[in-house]
Amino acid sequence: MQIWPTHETPAAVAPTPAELADGSPEARLVGIFREIEQRNLNRALELTEALLQQHPNYRLAYLIKGDLLLARTRPIDNFGAAQGAPAERIADLRAEALKRLQGYREKPPADYVPRYLVQMRPDQRYAVVIDTQRSRLYLYENDQQNGGRPRFVADYYITQGKLGADKLAEGDKKTPIGVYHVTADLSRQKLPDLYGNGAFPINYPNEWDRRQGRGGSGIWLHGTPSDTFARPPLASDGCVVLTNQDLEAIRSNLQVGLTPVIISNSIEWLSLDDWAKERETLNRTIEAWRADWESRDSARYLSHYSRQFSGGGQNFAQFADQKRVVNASKEWIKVRLDNLTVFRNPGKEELIVVTFDQDYRSNNLNNRMKKRQYWVREGGQWKIIYEGAA
Repeated sequence: MQIWPTHETPAAVAPTPAELADGSPEARLVGIFREIEQRNLNRALELTEALLQQHPNYRLAYLIKGDLLLARTRPIDNFGAAQGAPAERIADLRAEALKRLQGYREKPPADYVPRYLVQMRPDQRYAVVIDTQRSRLYLYENDQQNGGRPRFVADYYITQGKLGADKLAEGDKKTPIGVYHVTADLSRQKLPDLYGNGAFPINYPNEWDRRQGRGGSGIWLHGTPSDTFARPPLASDGCVVLTNQDLEAIRSNLQVGLTPVIISNSIEWLSLDDWAKERETLNRTIEAWRADWESRDSARYLSHYSRQFSGGGQNFAQFADQKRVVNASKEWIKVRLDNLTVFRNPGKEELIVVTFDQDYRSNNLNNRMKKRQYWVREGGQWKIIYEGAA
């Protein structure tokens, strides 16, 4: 029995020791399809029934079981061969099988990290990075023993919006692309069953989304209904959906107001050496901006800002005029940046999101605030295009 046409069959299903020890749904699927390819249908059925015993609401496993039982009476050559099965449902389950197996077989290299995780603040313990093309959520630890280097922890199958990614407007059934963070932890007792074991809203639309005219709201990470183990890859109204089991696995890693959630169409990976070089370059750029602010040299300070800048209701010209007046009134300025985070924004434009606690002191004013900046690449140089309270 062949579950997929030959050209779509995932490569090489011979088990590794890690697979044999892994009890995840993806690992179990690998084992089942390995037995099917080797024509060990009875063993495949045993493994499928064991999977259903562990996850009795797993519809994909029921479909596989139906195929295996049907194969006892006649040859079958396609996925979901039982008569009367809805074609749309079969296509959804087939898509889930392919995404799960692809994600399980194609783990990120151990010595590569997502380009987006440039720098996390010390108390951000974990980061979430989502690849919508692969229907995969990756969890990274902020490894403080190695200078804050991202360390891969685990990855999980996810569902995204019915019409894919790159959200633009309310009701477009798409998942946003960008840099966000968790804003709340909503327990299941306060939510309809649709959200399963709970939900973690994120701050879509963020400042950059609003600048780009993107709308909508209510984008959450959440679980599945109690009668459903998993949903198809394209099935939500824009939220990122995990199985309840996987949501519980990451729940303790999510910190309200702190955990970054970066959603990308396709993750860019960097070697650790390249990541370290990019991090050093960006930190040096931010430090130059800070030092030039302290210098009270308005021309040097303003050279870090894009002519397309906006923030606090001001365009670049208005902002520049105000800064020249303020700097002229200062005898000295000291600026300290604490809890600095730097994340590269996924998407077509070269954009980084910088957030920090700013401690500003001068001869006539002391001020502390949490600030967020968006830096864009212009003519080979990084420039601030937005700045405001975070």
